[in-house]
Amino acid sequence: MSDQLGFDGKVVIITGAGGGLGRQHALLMAARGALVVINDLGGAVDGSGSDKGAAERVVDEIKALGGEAVADTNSVATPAGGKAIVQTALDAYGKVDVLVNNAGILRDKSFHNLTFAEGEPDLLNPVLDVHLKGAFYVTQPAWVVMREQGYGRIISTSSAAGIFGNFGQTNYGAAKMGLVGFTRVLAVEGAKYNIKANAIAPLALTRMTENIMGGLGDKLDPGLVSPLVAFLAHDDCPVSGQVFSVGGGRVAHVFIAETKGFYQHDLTVEAVRDNWATVTDQTGYGVPNNLGEETALFLPFFA
Repeated sequence: MSDQLGFDGKVVIITGAGGGLGRQHALLMAARGALVVINDLGGAVDGSGSDKGAAERVVDEIKALGGEAVADTNSVATPAGGKAIVQTALDAYGKVDVLVNNAGILRDKSFHNLTFAEGEPDLLNPVLDVHLKGAFYVTQPAWVVMREQGYGRIISTSSAAGIFGNFGQTNYGAAKMGLVGFTRVLAVEGAKYNIKANAIAPLALTRMTENIMGGLGDKLDPGLVSPLVAFLAHDDCPVSGQVFSVGGGRVAHVFIAETKGFYQHDLTVEAVRDNWATVTDQTGYGVPNNLGEETALFLPFFA
């Protein structure tokens, strides 16, 4: 199929769009007709400070290319900030069709050295506030609008650090895997309102990753992540509640599966030990789409 996918008249909010991935998402969708809210507080990678001009620069860039966008500099990390971001879209364009939860910070530290107690540098709560709570704070006011209009697309930015694990990122990984659960439940609750929610786990050279990519960085143009985001944001998106790995031109489906498992009506510790190979045998695994489907995997054992 060669028909170009467009976004004429669609209102898109992208958090953390003052640079990196968010900027690329914004440029692509604006070029295809979207009306884009560029949200960015303009802070450093660790979340400190702010630069109110970061969002404005991307708006200027989009307008210079013939697109339409407005800037927003509210923080995603508070409920008031989340509401204000959505209100910026409503004030400018009267609706919200698409939300891309992209804002993020890093405060990496091995778990043994992670600090968050009173009097110590807080390396936990700011990460949860921006990545996980921030998605709640922005998505809920957008959700109200999407439900009323019977349409919405939500894309949240997870990470392989949460899905598969990465040294020194317990805080970041926990937040990012939390977004997978967030996405799965939104998909269930949004189905009857034509609201689709999906997540991406991107691999790209950005300000947040430039110190860890090494020689691989030149293969990982952040612009190669945005086509997937745009597809998931489009009317034609066929899926909801799913997670996709994307980077360097590759797109792959990441899914949560369950083995057939082992059953014994009077299960004992020793039975678990002795049948561990059956418990972990991946032959004939199932891929539940929700809690009900996962529960149904138990039923054959109880017949």
